[in-house]
Amino acid sequence: MLLRSLLRGQFFFLLVSLLLSARVVGAEDNLATLLRGLGADSPSEIERAVAAIGARNELAALPALEALRDRRLRVDANGALFIVAADTVYDAVNNAPATVDVAQLRTPVVSNVVRRTLAAVLGQLQLQSPDAALRLAAAEELHKRPRAEALAPMQAALQKETDARVRAALEVALVQMQLSSSEAQTRLEAIASIRSSSNLGLKPQLEALTAKREDGTFAEPDPAVRQAAVDTLASFARIQLLISAVGNLFYGLSLGSILLLAALGLAITFGLMGIINMAHGEMLMLGAYATYVMQRLFQAYVPAAFDWYLLASIPAAFGVCAVMGMILERSVLRFLYGRPLETLLATWGISLILIQSVRLLFGAQNVEVANPSWLSGGAEVLYGVVLPYSRLAIIVFVALVVAFVWLLLQRTSLGLHVRAVTQNRPMASCLGIATAKVDMWTFGLGSGLAGLGGVALSQIGNVGPELGQAYIIDSFMVVVLGGVGNLAGAVVGGMGLGLVNKFLEPVAGAVLGKIGVLIFIVLFIQRRPQGLFALKGRMAEG
Repeated sequence: MLLRSLLRGQFFFLLVSLLLSARVVGAEDNLATLLRGLGADSPSEIERAVAAIGARNELAALPALEALRDRRLRVDANGALFIVAADTVYDAVNNAPATVDVAQLRTPVVSNVVRRTLAAVLGQLQLQSPDAALRLAAAEELHKRPRAEALAPMQAALQKETDARVRAALEVALVQMQLSSSEAQTRLEAIASIRSSSNLGLKPQLEALTAKREDGTFAEPDPAVRQAAVDTLASFARIQLLISAVGNLFYGLSLGSILLLAALGLAITFGLMGIINMAHGEMLMLGAYATYVMQRLFQAYVPAAFDWYLLASIPAAFGVCAVMGMILERSVLRFLYGRPLETLLATWGISLILIQSVRLLFGAQNVEVANPSWLSGGAEVLYGVVLPYSRLAIIVFVALVVAFVWLLLQRTSLGLHVRAVTQNRPMASCLGIATAKVDMWTFGLGSGLAGLGGVALSQIGNVGPELGQAYIIDSFMVVVLGGVGNLAGAVVGGMGLGLVNKFLEPVAGAVLGKIGVLIFIVLFIQRRPQGLFALKGRMAEG
């Protein structure tokens, strides 16, 4: 009995093994048979073979399909398929090298119908590729050419997908396919999926469901589906409001940082000397051109360290502009103290000379300053809200510069002298402070800070001779609003103007928004001429 049972068990095991082997061999045969269909004489047979291969969703068929698309697939007289790659020929079924005369082989005919089906099937198979760029292209291809047979492979690919961009593209393609289903329940599930994913890129598909045809009937016949689309669109409107607020807040802070950097030096020099320096904008321009020169030097002499040119530009721009400021103060401005009209005209003339000098040296056209690789790109925090690394770096840079200026003014003897001269010049002079030297150093500091602003501006736009003209008025607005000669006032004024501008622009437009801000400042200084933060001191208070 025991021997008979063992023999029965062995027989059963042998039978199962044979059946499984036959199934595997049969599967291989089926794929091989389908692949041979790619070499058929008729384009319609080739199209059927491509569709059948797509239904199997086997990655092993990808090389043959790609060869068919690229017209590298060849057929011999017996119907065997070969792939031509450079100087080598491979068997299309088992990928083994083959020795055949390519001139004796035939190229299958690929009609437009075959090409469309082939593109969709290739996209479906390429979803299994380890290359994210290839998967993204495949998802976009499936979005353009949806196939009902690709639904299951796409859902499986979405479950495994880890790349955010590929996931978003797959979701769009899947929803597009589900929304075109004849089953109302499938369309409702697709809308629920859209709402849960909060993918605003699918908004056009929802709007299409609520639209009407020319005859007045709804494009979507089912009322429940239409209502679900309307509810999801309302949900998207609330999300868009939040996204818009986050985007305006970030770009307002970014603009405020740039205005602050442009106005910081002006606030110090205006507060100390009381002169209206119309050439302050040109110090921004000189700082930006110093960055451009540093970029060219790194490109020419140390290209391997090109990414670090920006860090080298910071002391270079500060030094160039500080020296230029001190030369101007010593050669022109010190003779005009107490005569504001002459000072305004003189600095305006200096600004024109600087602009023309830069035109002669670098040309009238804008020059391009490239971002280093570590400042390229951005971080997407919400759908449609990308925070560029360059603007994030500017915000951090401005915070560091403000901290540097505060320490300089509050913790150094130069800062003490500057504050003393700003508050009461005659008393400071009586106490032995060399006010003339303080004026020179302060004007150099203010000009150097403007040069740092030029470094920042070079990273978010082109550099040209008129760069500073676009910021001089805004800089004076920041100084007047915040309070002359006050660091805290400059910070609040710069950030406040940047945020107000960005929140007004979507409502009133850029020009009307700026006019509104200007009217507000005019009315404000009528009520509070000293600005938000008034200086304290006998001269200031007197």
